[in-house]
Amino acid sequence: MVNQVKDLPPSIYGIREIYRPNDGPIEADIVAIHGLNGHATQTWTSKAQDICWLSNEAYLPRYVPRARVLVWGYNASVASWKGNSPSSDRVLQHAQTLTSQLEADRDLEDATERPIIFLCHSLGGIIVKRALIYARSRPKLSNIYSIFTCTFAILFFGTPHHGSSKANLLGSLQKVASFAIPKGAMDLESGLVNALERESEVLQNITDQFVPLMPNFRIFFFWEQEKTDMKYKVDYIVEETSAAPILDNTERCGINADHSKMCKFESPSDQGFRTAVAAIRRYAREAPCVIQKRCQRASEVQRSDRMAEAAELVGTV
Repeated sequence: MVNQVKDLPPSIYGIREIYRPNDGPIEADIVAIHGLNGHATQTWTSKAQDICWLSNEAYLPRYVPRARVLVWGYNASVASWKGNSPSSDRVLQHAQTLTSQLEADRDLEDATERPIIFLCHSLGGIIVKRALIYARSRPKLSNIYSIFTCTFAILFFGTPHHGSSKANLLGSLQKVASFAIPKGAMDLESGLVNALERESEVLQNITDQFVPLMPNFRIFFFWEQEKTDMKYKVDYIVEETSAAPILDNTERCGINADHSKMCKFESPSDQGFRTAVAAIRRYAREAPCVIQKRCQRASEVQRSDRMAEAAELVGTV
């Protein structure tokens, strides 16, 4: 038996729990992060079946019943004509907010040492990478640092690790749209789009800082195998080489869908779902033992640092 949250509001910002086991211990937190112009739950919901595979009992909970599933929503709009005011936050601001809100939720759950598995679509993967870099840089703030310590695995769905040439195209379309729509009827914000451009300085800096942290995580890259119909052009939003770089000790697989549908599964028999959920189940089984030891080591290091700081202070006095 499970508890499943239903009738979710149109817009969800912040952390929202959408599934938890009804009884027994919770062994991991699975956290899903949407991408540009995405939605906390609709990004993971099939349009034909109207099923969110993260919380539906026939999908993820069937195979990983001892995990709590969370979604994190944020304003990833780039134009107000879609209904939401565009976000003025950049990748760093979103990453800091994600870290703090996730830490607060886990603290209130008394679960600060529970393993974390991130599921990221598109821009969401860039934000998670930046969040882990930020958490790692705060060793003296044990609550923030715990997000880094407890992260066991990351699944990237169509994340443009090296940028996307389509980001330039989207930026151009924004400018065209601004001429077609009356002034004042649409507000444009290009900060997030610019961050996704191929070889952008933001992406390069995040990559440089994230690569040394990668040995701490299990990583699975997924790329889109179908082109997206953008009305004006049919093409891949994120090319395979950007979505799934060939790196040691990482897994990679294509999904037979376009950029939007690659994380919306119509059936539990979909090969994309079966590949992803098998990895998630494997990570959930391996994580508790590894994270427990990692948290113990982190606590010992922090305690040693505090003692050294206290001794230094006494010596100075």
